[in-house]
Amino acid sequence: MGTRGGGLYVGRRAAAVGAALLLALLVALLALAALYGHCRQEAAPPPSPRAPGPAAPPPPAPAAVSVRRLPRHLLPLHYDLELWPRVRPGQAGPFAFTGQVNITVRCLQDTDAAVLHSAGLRSRGPAVVRGPLSEPGAAVEVAGLRQDEAGEVAVLELRGRLRAGRRYVLQLGFQGRLEEDLDGLFLTRYTDRGQSSMLIASQMEPAYARRVYPCFDEPAMKATFNIRIIHDPSYVALSNMPAIDVSEVKDENGSLWTVTTFNTSLKMSTYLTAFVICDFDYVTRTERGNEIRIWARKEAVKNGYVDYAVNITGPIFSFLEDILNVSYPLPKTDLVALPDFGAGGMENWGLMIFQEASLINLPSDEFTSRKAMIALIVSHELGHQAYFEIFFFQFKWFGNLVTMNWWNDLWLNEGLASYFEYLGATFVEPKLSLDKIFYAHVVQPVLREDSEIARSLSESEDKIKGSFSLMSLFDNITYSKGASITWMLSGFLTEKLFIRALTSYLKEFSFSNANQDDLWTHIQMVVDAQDEVQLPAPVKQIMDSWTCQNGFPVLTLNLTSGTIRQEQFFNKNNRKSTDSYNNTWIIPISWMRNGSSQPLTWLDKRNKMFPEMQVSESDYDWILLNVNLSGYYRVNYDQLNLKRLARLLENDPKAIPAVSRFQLIDDVFALTDFGYVPIETALELTKYLAREDELFVWNVVLLNLIPENLESMLKNHEVYPLLKKYLLKRMLPIYHYYAGFIRQNADALEDDYFAQVYLEKLLATACWLGLQDCLDLSSELYAKWRDNPEYKIPFLIRRTVCCYGVAAGSDKEWNFAWEMYNHTDSIEEDEDILLYAMSCAKESWLLYRYLQYGLSDTLFSSNCTSVIISHVVTKDIGHHIAWEFVTENWPLLSQGYGHELLHDVLKAMGRFVKTDVQIQELQVFYNATLEEDEREAITMLLESAKLENIERRKLLIKIANWLEKNIDD
Repeated sequence: MGTRGGGLYVGRRAAAVGAALLLALLVALLALAALYGHCRQEAAPPPSPRAPGPAAPPPPAPAAVSVRRLPRHLLPLHYDLELWPRVRPGQAGPFAFTGQVNITVRCLQDTDAAVLHSAGLRSRGPAVVRGPLSEPGAAVEVAGLRQDEAGEVAVLELRGRLRAGRRYVLQLGFQGRLEEDLDGLFLTRYTDRGQSSMLIASQMEPAYARRVYPCFDEPAMKATFNIRIIHDPSYVALSNMPAIDVSEVKDENGSLWTVTTFNTSLKMSTYLTAFVICDFDYVTRTERGNEIRIWARKEAVKNGYVDYAVNITGPIFSFLEDILNVSYPLPKTDLVALPDFGAGGMENWGLMIFQEASLINLPSDEFTSRKAMIALIVSHELGHQAYFEIFFFQFKWFGNLVTMNWWNDLWLNEGLASYFEYLGATFVEPKLSLDKIFYAHVVQPVLREDSEIARSLSESEDKIKGSFSLMSLFDNITYSKGASITWMLSGFLTEKLFIRALTSYLKEFSFSNANQDDLWTHIQMVVDAQDEVQLPAPVKQIMDSWTCQNGFPVLTLNLTSGTIRQEQFFNKNNRKSTDSYNNTWIIPISWMRNGSSQPLTWLDKRNKMFPEMQVSESDYDWILLNVNLSGYYRVNYDQLNLKRLARLLENDPKAIPAVSRFQLIDDVFALTDFGYVPIETALELTKYLAREDELFVWNVVLLNLIPENLESMLKNHEVYPLLKKYLLKRMLPIYHYYAGFIRQNADALEDDYFAQVYLEKLLATACWLGLQDCLDLSSELYAKWRDNPEYKIPFLIRRTVCCYGVAAGSDKEWNFAWEMYNHTDSIEEDEDILLYAMSCAKESWLLYRYLQYGLSDTLFSSNCTSVIISHVVTKDIGHHIAWEFVTENWPLLSQGYGHELLHDVLKAMGRFVKTDVQIQELQVFYNATLEEDEREAITMLLESAKLENIERRKLLIKIANWLEKNIDD
């Protein structure tokens, strides 16, 4: 997710301080807006009397994922769990739930206290300890129940002792608050067929089960579950296992409730228990005897929005079963699409929960990036179901069947699932190019992020202390770096041996716990049993060099001597200390010489000579390392090889595989960012681009040369006309190729995934550079839509077309966008596009009116104000207008967004500061809005930003000089 914070390769004129603040506000507000919900106002459901039941306890203290470990005196074996959310349709809050849990435990060590997790719950009735179970009727008297809210534990203090080797049952009644915070057991509101509705669902990972019921809330403490849910009769209840009985019960007021009882689960961790209580419909299919149901709003099911998801789920299941040779152990699988959910998806065993957007696809769409996204997300979560998340989430197969001992091995669960999601997605959608998508969406983004983050994939347990460190593990390092390392591992082992080792591992540790060393052991066993693949070191030694130290290496190749040197890839202007591995990895090197693939070789020390990589004096003798980005590292070639590769690209770009062209360009710009090579070296590799026909390669070029958030500044910089001439000359072939499709038959691009994802950036850049054909095309398509509102602008370019259609017009074009935004049938994606497009107007009065509209709570929800400001402030004529608007309305804006927004603005605007005068002028504003103790830090931040921008300006001068010399090449 992360974006690169370093280089930008096109410049801008020093801005006035007002414009600087404006631009900063745009970036900050845009980021803030992404955190808020949809802009359009929706009526709240009408109030109704509360359902009978106990008063809701006070809410727990906010934000507390404790990582306190439980003593190992007791081991849970089985839970009998009853949950009773006291919610009726249309009811007004506050909401509560009650419950009863009976936990069968085995005592491993004599103890006079039973300690288990509990957070934000109140006890309900006396706690009881029955047993030992070998003595009928026996019990241990409970002296008291003590709640440790800070440690999120409940302590049953006993008058007797629990004896090792005996089994007992802990019986606890409880009650809790049902909040709308999307964690634990939560309530969420939505609209279906024009009516306001509510549902109840759960999100237990990583440590929220303790907020729903007292439990042993650690991944290694698996048990079986019998679950019973009491709910309003108009709802259906779902859990991990199939329902086996439905009955009725009356509450204390005589009102009827439905009781749904579920079959006994397999052994699983508490974070995988799941509950949904809703009024949804479903579609179903059966795959190899496993019933698959996808639940969603009735309107979505009726309109066929989840048909694509149900059609691919079964085949992905079968694919994963076949590739791993392990059968899915449950009789049913439910996938639920929630209108509001905190994660993209959660792989609860047998009951997977998704954001609605992750499962819904319009039947009119043939093949779009949305289908690819659905396939990837479904495949990822099924990977958990199907054994892939070995450690973290018990992969439903991996993470669920074999679970990590502790959260420090989360990466194995999520990294493996992320790896297999791409295999599963390309299985059901063969049109996807697996290697290109994997490198563009996984490897390249995380390489940029990993160079800035000081943590390893696998942390020691003692480092996982406090809620922040635990939650921070759920990041791109865990998911994408984990997947990238897995990809590399599968590559040098061969997929056949890799899958064989995984299958062996899964069979040994099914329904139990393991750590990454257990996996390395099984891989080593498979390697030792064959002669085809030879490794330079034990598997554990190789893999620990990648998982137990920070960052990744950069390889520097000297063609004259054939020497390769490795070091940690770091910012040479800001080097940080490294770990005990002394910056050495054991690195698999796939390589190519003069277009011919060579045998895999290894770099297992800091420097090593490879005589086979020494080249002759011929300009046509070249070397390419890390072919198709098979390894998780960057490559720094010497000037001799770079010149030969640049010449090769100009003469025959297809001689280098497309993924390697992508990698070559991305590596050299990253190396420029971090001070390894001069910017001129990177620019030399762009000369060939007139012959580049891969959109995903063009996309990485444009992301490096023209970052989207800097476009308005760059347009006012002296480098812009040079960049315009240089790039347009090279863009025209690929632009005209795709423009032809757009004019004649845009539907023909339905099978082109990269057109769906990246054509927008290409078209937007062409229009931004002033290509008249692009501007005309946008005006034509927008006018066609104005003349016939039933006409649909191709979605893959709709944002750009609407923006430049409004920009080229007058108030008529703007008013049409406003009318369509307020159209009752408009979908959220179109509304977001139109919110952006209306900021593209070239008339000042239109932009001022738009900003004023943003303050009106009758036209927009308050969430939209920040979105509108953020869009306007980036536009050429919008800087001063938005700045005046912000300063004039800051008292009102600060009430809605507070100092958090101001801090974000300050961070974002740092790159615009270039002089001491600007710092002083900025502080006049911030001194009036921030506390005194914050001002010193602000001054330091702005001073640092000023120095960085001075260096950036030097870089822009170099770019302009190079362009002047090479503009006509």
